[in-house]
Amino acid sequence: MPIEIKELHIKINVNGDEQSNAPRDTQSVGKAERIVKAAVEEVMRIESRKKER
Repeated sequence: MPIEIKELHIKINVNGDEQSNAPRDTQSVGKAERIVKAAVEEVMRIESRKKER
């Protein structure tokens, strides 16, 4: 039996204490690139293992 979601409540807190987002943005982009690279490498490893079977 499928479940139907009729309402979804999302609550977030935003802090205005931070000085600038520029350094954090460049760090987060670099971090995101490393995560994507690791994910691609893992997918390629899994695919090569499938071919060996």
